[in-house]
Amino acid sequence: MSDEPSDFRIRTGRIGNRGTRAGGRPRSFIDQVLKASAKANGAALTPAQFSNRRRRGPGAVRPRKGKCSRIGRGQAAADRLKRSVEGRGPGQRLRRVIVKARIVKLNAGSKRADAHLRYLQRDGTTRDGARGTLYGPDTDAADGRDFLERGRDDRHQFRFIVAPEDADRLQDLRGFTRDVMRRMEEDLGTKLDWVAIDHFNTGHPHGHVVIRGKDDLGKDLIIAQDYITDGLRIRAQERVTLELGPETDLELRGKLEAEMTAERFTRLDRILVEEVPSRRLDLRPDAGQLRADLDETLFIGRLKNLERYGLATQTEPGVWSFSERLEPTLRELGERGDIIKAINRSLADRGEERALGSYVLHGATMPEPVVGQVIGKRLDDELGERIGLVIDGVDGRVHHVALPDAADSEPPAVGSIVQIGGMSSGPRSSDRNIAEVAGNSDVYRPSTHRALVESGAVRIPGGDSDSYVRSHVRRLEALRRAGIVERIDADHWRIPEDLVSRAAEYDARRGAQAVVRILATLDLEQQIASDGATWLDRELASRQRTPLTDTGFGQHVRQALEQRKDTLLEQGHAWRAPDGGIRAPRDLVTRLERQEVARVGAQLAAARGRTYQSTGTGEHVSGTLIGKTDLASGRFAMIATSSGDNGLGFSLVPWQPVLDRRIGQHITGVAREGGGIDWSFGRQRGLGL
Repeated sequence: MSDEPSDFRIRTGRIGNRGTRAGGRPRSFIDQVLKASAKANGAALTPAQFSNRRRRGPGAVRPRKGKCSRIGRGQAAADRLKRSVEGRGPGQRLRRVIVKARIVKLNAGSKRADAHLRYLQRDGTTRDGARGTLYGPDTDAADGRDFLERGRDDRHQFRFIVAPEDADRLQDLRGFTRDVMRRMEEDLGTKLDWVAIDHFNTGHPHGHVVIRGKDDLGKDLIIAQDYITDGLRIRAQERVTLELGPETDLELRGKLEAEMTAERFTRLDRILVEEVPSRRLDLRPDAGQLRADLDETLFIGRLKNLERYGLATQTEPGVWSFSERLEPTLRELGERGDIIKAINRSLADRGEERALGSYVLHGATMPEPVVGQVIGKRLDDELGERIGLVIDGVDGRVHHVALPDAADSEPPAVGSIVQIGGMSSGPRSSDRNIAEVAGNSDVYRPSTHRALVESGAVRIPGGDSDSYVRSHVRRLEALRRAGIVERIDADHWRIPEDLVSRAAEYDARRGAQAVVRILATLDLEQQIASDGATWLDRELASRQRTPLTDTGFGQHVRQALEQRKDTLLEQGHAWRAPDGGIRAPRDLVTRLERQEVARVGAQLAAARGRTYQSTGTGEHVSGTLIGKTDLASGRFAMIATSSGDNGLGFSLVPWQPVLDRRIGQHITGVAREGGGIDWSFGRQRGLGL
């Protein structure tokens, strides 16, 4: 060795050796990062450390989550919280809190978040039955619209329902929610942008919390699955227990005894499903099939109650078997009970009461249409947007209808008169036209169709060949999404030989769905006194009137029709014939609609400094869609045009659902015979470009 003090020797190691594990195996860079991350976050537990903590029967273990389930904020906190819960003794039992969570992807332009927040603030959710109010971390009156605008470009949104079992004993549910959210921010290491609202319209008060999908640095907020599943629930349990004290054995037994006769899936049922996978339970004294800490008398009482529903059978004294359909059947029964409670509340709000036998609960399809008045609304899934409507039908029955999706369209308001389902009416003329233009070929060409129209071989109302052909192309687009036709290019569509029949079958399937058609936005009292064309007027003028019963809403409609006749006589729109009958002109509905639209249109135009212009059949409508308004005659689109004496025109035209996403955009259309508009969107390029 040299005498130099800085002398040293390098001992080369094996190439690629970045440090070794036990046994001499090299540790990868990823392993080193994970180890450092675990050390920095308080040594987060691995899934294996929890694999035997929750058993679902003899020898069964809790299913392991995927590798990505531990990615995100809050994982270490969730692990610590679960350790703390397992270390508690019987005298430190946390009170029960149910937390439901959903992560919602927010697509650009979608109104899902708006629809959900709007519904959370509906009427009848506070203690006194008033409209609910949003609140936030520091305010009791949060601005929901401002919250939505802040999150308009967010990738996702978190929705939680936090329902303490003893919520009715809490002094301040808002204070409880704020405390839980503060602890959540500490666990996640970031400030959260959230709003919440409390609901008291069910047997169990609960809070809805909506959290933006961004952290305090503006980055996407990713929360570990374990924290969503367990961490937040434990934080809520700690807060309830802090205020009310630990749950005593006496309290717990009282709650479980109440569950013995519950018509829903309970904790006792969950224990049966998880602890007895064979679905055969031996409760004889020496069997020892149940854990020692479980009270057999509770399960005997529950099984006897399940026997009434055909879900359990005592095969021999002390030995029971239960159905594999136990959980889904009880969940369906619980949902049915919730719906019946919603119907009862809706009727009670109107001071009415009906026999249980008059309730009809529909699913997502309806074989026959239902006409009636909306008397209540509920979320079928309180974390989503699926709406359930309570309809007081003209058939004397009260219907609950589950709508497929209310995310991108506003559901009808309470008091509206609607028709739901049964919209199919046989083959469409547009389908027959497409088949005729294609002839013996399997290809339809819009250019050929346009040429036939322009040559006079096909006559159309209004004479606008472009709009007429575009309506057929839109129909083809719908059939393409259904897999019936194929788009080759803009001027070539491949169609099947049986296009008309297959398209009719497609319409029939859609017609059986719970599709809503709003017949009137005004209730019966408002329609009786209106100067517009109401649903009552259309019923009076129709040759095929809606069948009415002498009970329920059907009876109310009968009375309203007679009162509407008196109003038409007073307004001079009808007269009494020598035989005592009431007569009216054949175009009564058209006259009333024209009268109301002209009056309201002039008022709306004047308020905006514009000139009102009516629209006749075949005339072009072009301008900016600035909104919509509801009249007795229906819903109308408000269009600001560049015509008129001062270049500031204003028109009211019948609204169509296709316009929902076009507010603020330039639209063009042609008025069709019968009052509809054939729309096209965006500014059109002409030959002068």
